[in-house]
Amino acid sequence: MKILLLGKNGQVGWELQRSLAPLGELIALDRHTVDGLCGDLSDFDALRATIRKVKPDFIVNAAAYTMVDKADSETALAYRLNAEACGVMAEEAMSLGAWLIHYSSDYVFNGQGTRPWEEVDAVAPLNHYGASKVAGERAIIDSGCKYLIFRTSWCYSARGSNFAKTMLKLARERETLNVIADQIGAPTGADLIADVTALAIQSVLQRAGLAGVYHLTASGEVSWYSYAEYVIEFARANGEQLAVTAINPIKTSAYPTPALRPLNSRLNTQKLRDNFSLHLPDWQSGVTRMLREVLNK
Repeated sequence: MKILLLGKNGQVGWELQRSLAPLGELIALDRHTVDGLCGDLSDFDALRATIRKVKPDFIVNAAAYTMVDKADSETALAYRLNAEACGVMAEEAMSLGAWLIHYSSDYVFNGQGTRPWEEVDAVAPLNHYGASKVAGERAIIDSGCKYLIFRTSWCYSARGSNFAKTMLKLARERETLNVIADQIGAPTGADLIADVTALAIQSVLQRAGLAGVYHLTASGEVSWYSYAEYVIEFARANGEQLAVTAINPIKTSAYPTPALRPLNSRLNTQKLRDNFSLHLPDWQSGVTRMLREVLNK
């Protein structure tokens, strides 16, 4: 089996290099050209040429435009990377008879209510980033190729920046932190996403009917405020010297951003768990593991 991984240096892509390596020949690319192969999603001709040269059995797309606020001003670029490039990959996958695995977001929904979103719920994005992710999903589905689309939320890893590391940095510098308390979701580790992807690949080789859209997050739910509390309490319990003495919950309306954020980022993972016979660990398990790595505890 041959796997073409795009976006190898992102949080999920980095973990996918580990999880996919035992499954077959793995060609992992970033946006730079190496040995005539290019994973730059903005260069459609190079992307097509690369896929045709590699002839993969699976295309795993972990590359994306992820700057939520800038997507409102860089709309064309966001759509090119998150939507139009998906169409290119899907067309090439269809031509080869290959699978396309793609990652999407809770931002495809309007963020209202408290019920966890199901795969069959109507999409209604609040911002251009979410709209670009919807367009990417539709391009893949409409192509007729074999696909797995995993919608996830609040992704983090020990590599690169993330919310927990930002909170730790601020907690060392400031006595008071104000953190949004009315947005609810599930922090989901890039390692979990990568491991589920590897298991899913093995499953669809045996059962092609498992193709489709799935929600993939850690279990449980938490607000950004309570997430920050958890991170800071863990750090302090493990000997970190922190300046912070108060963490104040605030509403989203008190912290305006260029792009609207969903309040309800809960995703129902029942379909994923049932179809692939998976157990998804609680969010605290992954965050604790990440914090131990970050703090070297």
